[in-house]
Amino acid sequence: MNFPIMYRIRQVIDAPRIDHIKNTVIQELSKLDLASRINPGARIAITAGSRGINHIDLILKTLIDILKTHKAFPFIVPAMGSHGNGTAQGQVDILKSLNITQDTMGVPILSSMEVVQIGISSHEFPILVDKYAATADGIVVMNRIKPHTEFEGPVESGLMKMMAIGLGNHKGCFQVHKQTVNFGYSKIIPEIGSIILNTIPVLFGIGIVENIYDETACIKACLPDQFYDTEAMLLKKAKNYMARLPFDKIDILIIDEMGKNISGTGMDTNVIGRIMFIGEKEPETPKITRIVVLNLTAASHGNAIGIGLADFTTQNVIGRLDIQAMATNAITAMTPEKARLPVSLETDKKAIESAFQTIGAVVPSNARIVHIKNTLEMGTLHVSHALMDEVEKRKDLMQVEDIGPLSFDDNNRLMPVRL
Repeated sequence: MNFPIMYRIRQVIDAPRIDHIKNTVIQELSKLDLASRINPGARIAITAGSRGINHIDLILKTLIDILKTHKAFPFIVPAMGSHGNGTAQGQVDILKSLNITQDTMGVPILSSMEVVQIGISSHEFPILVDKYAATADGIVVMNRIKPHTEFEGPVESGLMKMMAIGLGNHKGCFQVHKQTVNFGYSKIIPEIGSIILNTIPVLFGIGIVENIYDETACIKACLPDQFYDTEAMLLKKAKNYMARLPFDKIDILIIDEMGKNISGTGMDTNVIGRIMFIGEKEPETPKITRIVVLNLTAASHGNAIGIGLADFTTQNVIGRLDIQAMATNAITAMTPEKARLPVSLETDKKAIESAFQTIGAVVPSNARIVHIKNTLEMGTLHVSHALMDEVEKRKDLMQVEDIGPLSFDDNNRLMPVRL
C-alpha cells in the first residue's frame, strides 16, 4: 500500500501557562480567609480524582501543607465514581499512578465504597456520598474544569460533577447516571451537586484549567456560594484553550494511545466528534470516517472504556483489557456502547491498512490523514499531504518538517507522534 507523505505541524494557539504552581495555589487560598473557616483539629476531606491532571500532586501537596498550618487534619478521599473497577483498592492504585500516596502527600488516604444517603433528588432517587467525606468536619472539592464528553451546558465536567458523581463512589455514581439517561446531564449534575453542596460541610473548591499543551493555565479557589458561577466562567476558558483537531473532514484519525487518564471516555468525544450516548445529539464536526487506536495507557489499568468509539485497534490493546473494569464503568455510566470492541488486527500496520481499505473511493496516497498522540496532547500532530494546502493558508497552523510516508518499525508498529 502506498501510504501518504506525512508532515509534522504545530497548532499556534493562545496557551497561557502558570509557571509557579505552588505560589499560585498559595495566593488563591490566601483570598479565602481560611483562618476564620477552619477550626483547629478539624478533619478535612480533599477530593482526588482519576484524571491525569498536570501537577495534580504538587497542587494537592501545597493544599495539604496550607491546611496543616491552620492545625487541621486533612485526608484524601478518592472521588472517582466507579473507576478502579469500583473497588477501594482499585481507586488507591489509580491515585498511586498519579503520584498520590500516603507517603508523597503526608496524609492518610481513606478509600471506601461505602456511602451514606444525604438527600433525595427531584426525581426521587437517593443522593449518596462517600462515608468518609460525609462525616468530615470540612470538605475541599478539587477538579479540572473542562468540557464534558457527553453533553453541553453552563457547567459540565468540574466541581459540580466531582460532587455529584465522584463523591458518590460506585453506588452514588450509578444513581446519578440512571437519571441522566432520562432527564439529561445538564439538569441532573447541577441539581445533585447543589444539594450536596448545601447539605455537607464543603469549605471551598479549587478549579484547574489546562491549555492545549496539557499545561496548567489557570487555578482558581472559590467559596461554596461561588461554585456554579466560578465553574461556568472557568468552563468558558477551558473551551477556548482546549485541544481540537484543526480539520473538519478527516478520512482516518490515528491515535497512538487512549486512556482513562486522558479522558473519561478514553478519547475526548469533543475532539473526535463521536459521543454515542442515548438522548444526546452527535456533534456536526469533525466528520471522521475511520478511527484507529493503537495503544492503551498504563494508567488506565486495563479500563479501555471508549474503545467502542473506534473502528479499528490492535490485538495488543485487546490483550491489555480488564473486561470487568470496563463492564463496571460502562454499566455504571449507562454507556455499554462505549465498551464494544472494534475490529482488532495483529499489528499497527494491519489495523491502519484496514482503515485505508474502508474509506471508500479514496486513493490512499491522497487520503486526509491525521495522526495524534492522544486527544489531550494535540499541540503537535502529523497530517498527510492532502491537508497541506489548508495548513499553508492558515495562521493557526505551522509546518515543522516533512517526515515522509507513514513508517513502521521491524514489528510493524507505527512510529509515534513526537511532541
